[in-house]
Parts: sequence; C-alpha cells; structure tokens
Amino acid sequence: MKTFTVPSRSDVSVTNQAIFDGLKSKLGFVPNLYATFAYSDTALETYINLQSAKSSLSAKQREVVNLVVSQLNDCKYCLAAHTAIGKLVGFTDSQILEIRKGSISFDPKLDALARVVASVTKGRGRVEGDVLERFFAAGFTQANLVDTIMVIGDKIISNYLHSATQIPVDFPQAPAL
Repeated sequence: MKTFTVPSRSDVSVTNQAIFDGLKSKLGFVPNLYATFAYSDTALETYINLQSAKSSLSAKQREVVNLVVSQLNDCKYCLAAHTAIGKLVGFTDSQILEIRKGSISFDPKLDALARVVASVTKGRGRVEGDVLERFFAAGFTQANLVDTIMVIGDKIISNYLHSATQIPVDFPQAPAL
C-alpha cells in the first residue's frame, strides 16, 4: 500500500499555498486532512467551499451530522476534529458521545436529526420506517433535509479521504464509545 505523507506548503500548488496561508491565519495551523486535499490542485478549494457553504442548519445541527456520519464511517480523524468543534459550538463531552451513538436524549429535535442522518448514511440515501416523518414532525423542513444530505456528502468525502490515506490525526483523539 502506498504511504501518504502530509504535503507541506512547498509541496503544493501556488493556489493551495494561498489557501494554506489563509488556514494558518484563521486556525493557527493547516489541518493534516486539509493539506491532504491539496494533493489535487482543485480539491482543497472545492472542499472548503462545500464545507463553508450557506445552510439552513445551525452550527450545532451541522456538528450532529458530522459526528454521526464520522462515527458510522469509523473515521478517527473526523471524530477527533468534530469532537473538538462540537465542544466549540457548545456540546459537552457526554453529549458528544451520545450524538455519536445516533440517538439523543437531551434534545428531541436533534434526536430526530441524528436518526435521519444515521438512516440516510446507513441506507445510502434511503430512509427507513418513520424516521423521515419524525424529522418533519420535529420541525425540520424539506430545505433542512436537502441541507442535511449536503452535509452528509461533505462528511463522507473527508471520511473516505482519511480512510484511503490514513494520514496522521492532528487533533486530540476522540474517546472510544
């Protein structure tokens, strides 16, 4: 198997070097997974644009999606990163663990979201039983469903990139379930 190393600024295109500079300015470092996208001259910018696109979902709702999908795909990198981000948006350690399990006792609306995310991810787009009806009954809209699927797609991309490359995780390890 080919071993992937994390490209440095000098290893990537001029376009990606500018993105690295922006990430370093904003975050203080270039996350290894973002750097790995920079093997492609276009993927890093495309991915960042997808990840930062406007959404009808709140930051907390997006983190529910990110955590559930990353857990189902067993992505150690994304679980570590989104555990840290989950704390930044206001979730506690115990809430993050519960979210990762795909059902949420502390917020019925987020529970409906987590269940639809798990169903869509496991079913490759198909939603089982009454999960979708419960999602809408919780107050979500058709726009929210579309945006949820967009975030699922975003997270699957990064989960798969890490699974294929196994680049080092540069966030504190997420606790095991």
